[in-house]
Amino acid sequence: MSAITPSQVKATIEAGIPDAIVQITDLTGGGDHYQAVVVSAQFEGKSSVQQHQLVYGTVRAELASGAIHALALKTYTPATWQAEN
Repeated sequence: MSAITPSQVKATIEAGIPDAIVQITDLTGGGDHYQAVVVSAQFEGKSSVQQHQLVYGTVRAELASGAIHALALKTYTPATWQAEN
């Protein structure tokens, strides 16, 4: 099990969801518990569960290998992101 950096998590999600704006936070400082904020037009019309499944799909290998032990997600469409911020 090798550690993964926040920038690697960000790049992996962006590779799977090319239009995504991604912010990664290391929740514990240990390099395996992250929070991701992901904004993508691909989330339009999808439920929160479907949005999260889309993101988890991009990091499936990292989760399976244990490089990422936990990934908390906050997903937004561009419109909901703008309304929140």
